[in-house]
Amino acid sequence: MKKAILAALLALVATVSFAQGKFSWVDSISDDKDKILPGVNPAKAQGSVLTAGSSTVFPLSEAIAERFAKEGFAGQVTVDSIGSGAGFERWAKAGETDIANASRAITPAEVALAAKLAKPRTPIEFRIGTDALAVVVSAKNAFAADITVEELAKLFSTATYWSDVRPTWPKKEIKRFSPGTDSGTFDYFVEHVFKKNKAPLLSAKNLQLSEDDNILVQGVAGDEYAVGYFGFAYYVENKGKLKDLAVNGIAPSRQTVDNGTYPLSRPLFLYSDAKIIAEKPQVAAFLTYYLTYVNDVISKVGYFPAPAEALRASKSALAAAMKGRY
Repeated sequence: MKKAILAALLALVATVSFAQGKFSWVDSISDDKDKILPGVNPAKAQGSVLTAGSSTVFPLSEAIAERFAKEGFAGQVTVDSIGSGAGFERWAKAGETDIANASRAITPAEVALAAKLAKPRTPIEFRIGTDALAVVVSAKNAFAADITVEELAKLFSTATYWSDVRPTWPKKEIKRFSPGTDSGTFDYFVEHVFKKNKAPLLSAKNLQLSEDDNILVQGVAGDEYAVGYFGFAYYVENKGKLKDLAVNGIAPSRQTVDNGTYPLSRPLFLYSDAKIIAEKPQVAAFLTYYLTYVNDVISKVGYFPAPAEALRASKSALAAAMKGRY
């Protein structure tokens, strides 16, 4: 009888603990420099985490997931590289993923889709870093070193030959490589180079579109007269094969991105929802780990840290979503 009562009491305690949402992965020691987030022990988190979206965010999320696993997480973190738009479709329209990776902000239309799900979602935005979009040519290219935004628009639309863009460049046909239309990189490029009008780019001759940035790298690297653009990390990873062009006389670097002088830089994000974070402790653990250690990883991947205030705001938003659960 006493054993039965004790078992009932233990079950009640366990039920109350679960109802309050206590996270077993929380560690008493936190490495968060801002002292906003709790410590996280990956070995105590269980389950799976499904993320999808931006090909630009992909190498950063993959690096964080690998480190999370090395520190003891025995579950599965899936990072699908399908483009920001497709990532939001899976998160906001289909409700399939836990986290959307994005190289652009979520749109009002996508927010509305998330609100219509059977289990409605309200996106929480986490700024995780900054990317400089690199405009690249093959390392074999001996004539191009810089370009203006105006020339860039011509290069990716009406020009047939390189000499149509700048008379001193050779009369050789331009081979164009661009991220696909589901990519946040494509959206950003169109917005800043073509004033949001994608028609000139999509109607250009010799254009290859791909959601896989590695295909773009291979295409540009293999042709002296090719040009492409993608996230800076892919350029860094392939520096021996590619050459980046200064834009309006400014090359992408930590300094030019931080001071806002490089014309083609943009924020990187993760998106999730308070209910997902509350109901899936492993997602809360992964996000906590991500925001705690992202600045230790991001430069190695090839991107730039988010402004300190923006990262603190992301941590505060996550702490608010987890309130009362650690």
